[in-house]
Amino acid sequence: MMTTEQDKSWDSLTILLFAIAILLLFWGIGWRAPWPADEPRFAEVAREMVATGHWFFPMRGGELYPDKPPVFMWSIALFYWLTGNLKLAFLLPNALCGLLTLFLVWDLARRFWCIKTARMALFLLMLAPQFFIQAKNAQIDAMVACWITVSCYCLIRHFFLTPNWRLYALAWAMMGLGVITKGVGFLPALMLVPIAIYALPQRKSLPPAFQKKAWFGPLFMLAVILAWLIPLLIITGGSDDPQYQAYRDNILLKQTAERYANSLGHVQPWHYFISSVIPVFWFPLPLMVIAFWKPLRESWKQYPVIWVTLTWVVLVVLFFSLSPGKRGVYVLPALPMFAFALSPAVNLFDHKRWLHWLIVGVMTLISVVLLAGGIAGILGIEKAVRELEEQTLQAGLMLFISGLIWLGTLWYRRYKNAYLTLGGLLAVTWLIFASWGYHLLDPNRTPKALMSEIAHSVGHDSELGLVNFKEQHILFSPQTVTHFSYLAPIQEQERRAWAWLHEAPDRYVLLPDSAQVNCFDIKKGKDMGLAHRRHWILFDTITAEPECATPENMRKFVTQRPYPW
Repeated sequence: MMTTEQDKSWDSLTILLFAIAILLLFWGIGWRAPWPADEPRFAEVAREMVATGHWFFPMRGGELYPDKPPVFMWSIALFYWLTGNLKLAFLLPNALCGLLTLFLVWDLARRFWCIKTARMALFLLMLAPQFFIQAKNAQIDAMVACWITVSCYCLIRHFFLTPNWRLYALAWAMMGLGVITKGVGFLPALMLVPIAIYALPQRKSLPPAFQKKAWFGPLFMLAVILAWLIPLLIITGGSDDPQYQAYRDNILLKQTAERYANSLGHVQPWHYFISSVIPVFWFPLPLMVIAFWKPLRESWKQYPVIWVTLTWVVLVVLFFSLSPGKRGVYVLPALPMFAFALSPAVNLFDHKRWLHWLIVGVMTLISVVLLAGGIAGILGIEKAVRELEEQTLQAGLMLFISGLIWLGTLWYRRYKNAYLTLGGLLAVTWLIFASWGYHLLDPNRTPKALMSEIAHSVGHDSELGLVNFKEQHILFSPQTVTHFSYLAPIQEQERRAWAWLHEAPDRYVLLPDSAQVNCFDIKKGKDMGLAHRRHWILFDTITAEPECATPENMRKFVTQRPYPW
C-alpha cells in the first residue's frame, strides 16, 4: 500500500522528532574518552590502524586482536583518520548508524501507512531505553543492528510493496556486511520463514517477488563475506608467524559457532531475554502489545507485514535464547522492527488507564531513586554514588536535580499523556548525563590519572611493562609501554615481565593487587593508586622477587606513546 503525496511530505512534528533524535545521538560526542569494557579496546585498535597504516588485521598493543571482525574498528579508524580526534571518532559510527536506523523505521512505516504512523514508529523506537544506550556507546551491537535493519527494510519493501531486485540484492549484501561486523548479520534471512508461510500457500504460482532468481540472493551475502575472507585466508596461510594462524582459527571458529553453541561467558537461563532484558530495556513497548492487543490483532489481519515482522522478532529472540551465553545487547537488532510492527496499532491518545498509571508509577520510582542517590551524594555517602567516590557532592547534585526534574514534571503532568512525559524526561536525562555526567564520570572510568602519576613518578623516558592489564592502560599511558601478550596465561606474562625488567635499567612493571603472581610480592611494590576498582602496584628490580622461573619464550609487544589525551 503506497501513501499519498501529501502523506509523503515532512511535517513539523516529524522534523521536530528527528531534530530531537539528532541532538540526543550527537550530544556529548567529544566530551568523554572511551570507557570500559569494550570502548578502549576498539579505540586502541583503531588508533594503531592509523598510526601503523596496517588496517586489514586489527591489533591492540602490536598483538593481533582475534575476538571480532574488523568492520567496526575500521569505521572508528576512518573517522580518526579524517578528524585526527579520537574522542570524536570513536562515538561517531554508532551515532550515524542510530540515525540511519531511525530513518529506515520511519520511512518503512511511511511507505506502508501514513506520516502519522511513521512518526509513531519513530517515537516508539526512541522511547525504548536500549536504543539510545547502545547508539551512544562504542560497542559493535548498534552497528550490526543498523545493518540488520537495512536488510529487513529491503526485504520488506521487496516482498510487500513493489518487487525490487536491487533492494533484494542489497538486503543479502547487508547480511554479509553484518556477518563480518559481528557474526549474526544473517538474522534477516529468518524473515523468509514467516514470509514463505504467509505467501506460498495462498497462490498457485509464485508471485513476482518469489521468482527463481531469488535463490541468487545468498550469493550477494557470500560475495561480501569472501571479499574479507579470501585475503584473510591467503595472508594467514602464507605467513610463518603462528600468531596469524591463531587469529584465523579464533575468528572463524571459536568466535562464531563454538561461542554460540558452547559459550563459557555470560551464561544465563533460557528465559533471560524475556524475563530480564526486554521488559526493562524495551519498556514500555512490550506492555503496549497487551494494552493495544485488539487493534494490533486487527492490524496484522489487514497488513500481513505486521504478522511477518512480529514473527521474525520472536525468531530472533528464540535464536539468542537457545545459546547458553546471553547478553542484553544481543536482542537489540530486533527492537527497530518491533517498533515498526507496533506503530499502526498504538494510539498514544487512547488512554489505557492501567498502562498510564503503571508508567507513572515507574517514573515515580525513578524519581525517588534519583532523589535518594542525590541526597546520599550530597551527604557524602560515597558508596551510594558508584564510581564517583571523589566527586560525591557534584554527583549528588546532578542526581538530586535530575530527580527534582522528574518529580516536578510528573506532578505537573500526572493526568496527561504518560508516554510523552516519559519520552521528554528520558530526553532531558540523556542531555544531563551526556554533559554533566560525562564530565564527572570520565576521570573515574579512565586510568588517565593513574598512568600520568606513574609517568611523573618514574619519568616519561622510562619503560613500563604491563601484566594482567586492560587496553585502556595502553591508550592512556604517556610513556612507552611493553606487554607480554594478552593471550598468554598470567603466570607466563609475569615470568616474561620479570625477565624483561632485568634486561635493562630504568624499567618498571605494573600489575594489579588482585593478581595471583609468584615473581612479584604485592607487599613489596609501590601502590600507585586506585583505577577500575583495583589498586595498581609498581615494581622495579629492587622490589621484585630475586628469582623467577624461566618463561617459555620471551614474546613481548612494545607500544609507542599513544594518543595524547
